[in-house]
Amino acid sequence: MPDLIAFLEPDLAVIGRRPAIIADLAQLLPESCLITEERELVPFDTDAFVSYRRMPLAVVLPETTAQVAAVLKYCNDNAISVVPRGAGTSLSGGAIPQEDAIVIGVSKMNQILEVDYANRAARVQAGVTNISISQAVDADGFFYAPDPSSQLACTIGGNIGMNSGGAHCLKYGVTTNNLMGVRMVMFDGSIVDIGGKALDSSGYDLLGLICGSEGQLGIVTEATVRLLAKPEGARPVLFGFETSVAAGACVTDIIGAGIIPVAIEFMDKPAIEICEAFAHAGYPMDVEALLIVEVEGSDAEMDAMLARIIEIARRHGVKTIRESQSATEAALIWKGRKSAFGATGRIADYICMDGTVPLGQLSYVLAKTSEITDRYGLRVANVFHAGDGNMHPLILFDANDPEESLKAEMAGNDILKLCVDAGGCLTGEHGVGIEKRDLMRHQYSDADLAQQMRVRAAFDPKWILNPSKVFPLEGRNGSQTGNQSALAEEGKAGAARTGKTAA
Repeated sequence: MPDLIAFLEPDLAVIGRRPAIIADLAQLLPESCLITEERELVPFDTDAFVSYRRMPLAVVLPETTAQVAAVLKYCNDNAISVVPRGAGTSLSGGAIPQEDAIVIGVSKMNQILEVDYANRAARVQAGVTNISISQAVDADGFFYAPDPSSQLACTIGGNIGMNSGGAHCLKYGVTTNNLMGVRMVMFDGSIVDIGGKALDSSGYDLLGLICGSEGQLGIVTEATVRLLAKPEGARPVLFGFETSVAAGACVTDIIGAGIIPVAIEFMDKPAIEICEAFAHAGYPMDVEALLIVEVEGSDAEMDAMLARIIEIARRHGVKTIRESQSATEAALIWKGRKSAFGATGRIADYICMDGTVPLGQLSYVLAKTSEITDRYGLRVANVFHAGDGNMHPLILFDANDPEESLKAEMAGNDILKLCVDAGGCLTGEHGVGIEKRDLMRHQYSDADLAQQMRVRAAFDPKWILNPSKVFPLEGRNGSQTGNQSALAEEGKAGAARTGKTAA
């Protein structure tokens, strides 16, 4: 059965030059930074979107910005594609390579370079893990706010590429709201510094453009991130409801009342059962939907906010209200939520979707999601960031059954279309990658996509950076006119390599 998602056809001329390319790379990098043996390349042939795999031409793991620059200049001069990689935790296929591409990973660039409490900032290399920043400043009463579920493994470079979020981003924002500056290597090996420790900078907001660009504008090697003071206290509370619709309506009314907890997380019955079996967090098992609502501040502030939230929850027929009574219990509650993806993987293969919807549409989209998966004969477990409408339905299937695998992908596409049609968008924090690439036309017009591709080409005229990702392959750049000759030529080249005629 053919794959639902296509890649650019590999450049056979580049593949034919592989021995010479490897020899050249060996002159640019220490031996420990170059991986070329097939057995050692296998761990890099996919990311967390494991439905698709491609063996890269080679993998380089630079230790310095200068080494990244040397490799990128070489690849640009020799028309070799590059796939940037953090820890490979992308759920949208953003780091899946291709046969004619070199993977540039940042895992060896893993140092916290500077902590500056006076400016509430930390400067780190791109391979630093998300959680290690908070761990480094915890004793001094600070933390780094974005906290993806994969924060034990995911890197800051990958977080910047996908504009990652997390459970506590309802109050503190996603990566772009906590990013102050980057050092980035451009397609030609030149090195630029954008932003810094200042709260604002003059000129265009290039930092906002780079965050979420999925490695298509350059490779970030260092980042300056915002540090925040830890709150006086924090308290997660479990709210159990008879139906998912009631839980969704409760979320809408909490936010509509002007209450902004630090987090509002949602689980339906299948997700509750999966997470409780793994974490033994004490989740109520006699409810159909669960909200984890965390408030923070002084005891008086938390009591006052919880009183308002409980009043709203009772209007929606809340069945169970359970406050954490200790730091250990609070940690268990979050262990269950943050283990959701891994715990689900113990019982079935799954695809995790990432659509975002207006809060007023939560109940409607939840009901329609169940209808979609039922239509394909599949199961779904919903666990997501309810406070900002970032849906994460986990579509369960058997990866050893090609027909069921195809159904899972088709169901996921229908759910993402549903999110867009409900007034939302294709991605909240996982990025587009290859997973949502061909759905971009469902959200954007041809004119919108053409303008986005003009911006991309201004940073990378030859389209060597992560070329199979984000933008639809068929007709890519075909609408470009005027002085966009380099962009138009890439459109022709892309069409030729996919065997399609550009629009």
